[in-house]
Amino acid sequence: MTPPRKRSTVRPAGQIRQSQIVTTFGPGAMVDLTDHAVIIAGLDHWAGYKDHPISEERLAAKVKALLGVPSIDFYAPPADRDDPNAPNADVTGITAWLFPEWFVAQYEERNIATGARSRPLVSRMDLVKGSYERDRKKYRVVPVRFVQACLRGHVSDIGWQVFVHGNEDKCRRALWMEERGTSGDLTDITIRCECGKSKALSAATKLNDVPLGYCNGPRPWLGNFARERCGGSSAGSKIQVNRLLVRSASNAYFAQTLSVISIPEPAGALRQAVDSVWVNYLQYADSKADIARERKKQQVSAALEGFLDDEVWQDVQRRKGGGAPVTRGIREVELETLLSAPDQAGEDQPDGLFHARAIQIPKGEPSLTKKLSTVVKVHRLREVIAQVGFTRFEAAVADVNGELALEVERAALSLNQSWVPAVENRGEGVFVAFDPSAVQAWLARPAVKTRGEQLIAGFDAWKALHPGVTAKFPGLPYILLHSLSHLLITAVALECGYAASSIRERIYVGESGYGILLYTASPDAEGTLGGLVQAADRIDQYLREALELGQLCANDPVCAQHQPDNRQEERFLLGAACHGCLLLAESSCERRNDFLDRSLVVPTVDGDGAAFFDEA
Repeated sequence: MTPPRKRSTVRPAGQIRQSQIVTTFGPGAMVDLTDHAVIIAGLDHWAGYKDHPISEERLAAKVKALLGVPSIDFYAPPADRDDPNAPNADVTGITAWLFPEWFVAQYEERNIATGARSRPLVSRMDLVKGSYERDRKKYRVVPVRFVQACLRGHVSDIGWQVFVHGNEDKCRRALWMEERGTSGDLTDITIRCECGKSKALSAATKLNDVPLGYCNGPRPWLGNFARERCGGSSAGSKIQVNRLLVRSASNAYFAQTLSVISIPEPAGALRQAVDSVWVNYLQYADSKADIARERKKQQVSAALEGFLDDEVWQDVQRRKGGGAPVTRGIREVELETLLSAPDQAGEDQPDGLFHARAIQIPKGEPSLTKKLSTVVKVHRLREVIAQVGFTRFEAAVADVNGELALEVERAALSLNQSWVPAVENRGEGVFVAFDPSAVQAWLARPAVKTRGEQLIAGFDAWKALHPGVTAKFPGLPYILLHSLSHLLITAVALECGYAASSIRERIYVGESGYGILLYTASPDAEGTLGGLVQAADRIDQYLREALELGQLCANDPVCAQHQPDNRQEERFLLGAACHGCLLLAESSCERRNDFLDRSLVVPTVDGDGAAFFDEA
């Protein structure tokens, strides 16, 4: 076997926001920079990240269980120090490998008879100082936009010679990419060899013929010698078929993230103090004497001022012991905290990360607000988002309780999974809780049960097309609140001062109750303007506006009469929902615009009688 070529590293003059690294452009993502096409390197190749530790115990407990590791740390993606003359020891940043390593030369030949244009398809090893050379002239090259990948996240260059000739033919003559028309459709693109053989690129989409072969586990984002067996170690795990993937397509990379809202904990002030010096100092303490020794350092002394060595040592022991086993869902504790928010002015919580106050429910729309149980102003919140892996082709999102499935085959972010990238956002929000008895009475109605059967039929049809998925139907209360949340975001955004794309949602459905948290959070100044908090005072008016928005869609009656199990449209996870009414920017939606149906919220032109606000 020929040993793998050393990957080319680039240090391009390009920057990406830290939050985008965690949610969009993490390890394994393919990115087009100004002068290069690259794949973001794994965590083992990041430098300077230890300058920005992030602590969140509830999230750490979940991530440890998910990844099956004894401990896990969170660090923010390293910030660029913007100093090209900095010594290597001070260099910070994220490595990017050149990928793909096949290029299309900007030399063109035209076939006058067919109107097709042909350009050379060349490997990096055939370039001369980064350029394609022909007749003593040099031509610029651009990365080919097609690669091959599998459902486990493995990705590599397409073996173009094998694609055209098959495994038996050893021809190695020059290849050309021939294109007809201007649409870029795969049926208009042909790969041609100078020996005379050719094959349409559309043939690469026919998985039954295995046109691109079986995956052999390439992981170029992890560096050299990072290849693994695609089938994994489990007996029932099969080797995947390589699939054609457009590098810039929306299904090329789905970051798998977990997020929590930081909430007050017992002994919160002590925990926050220990958090601030844990990574660099206290994690190495093995006794109370070590605590006393570490206190001699100025940073530790300032952080632990007011706390006894015994108290600090007890908290260090709790952390090293992993704390109490975490069995409750991520959203359960958040919901209970929001529902129990005090209803009078008082001092902020000791940690200063979370400040919520319940208010009297506005009475302007009694027919609507009678179904509400609590309205809370969330003056201050902190959200921590951590990336634990990624997938390609199919997204694997958290369930209604914020949990990721343990059995999902996620691609690794590093060879040594001792830490994961995270980002902390601060902002504000408004929380609305619904009367559980009203929700239960709604669920008991025959029309709601009938609509539920239709939505479940659509979900079953979706699962039939996605064998192996472990997703569960989220339930009608979730779809109700999720749909109402989208309508409320649109209504509130018109006046609160934030764009709809900057308002996010968290849906709470469980034994403790039902609620919607609309919040905005950002690592920078935006997220603390106060406009969203003040929306709580007029929640009755915004609720009315939201229901009016949902009653009639520009695409009605087609939208309202959509059947989820309609196999011609293949919108299996949607009821009465489309871009004209419910669908929002993906930055706002926690479920990628799935599980939406406004007919569960408000009467539509279809009039099936399943609306929660049937008196609107």
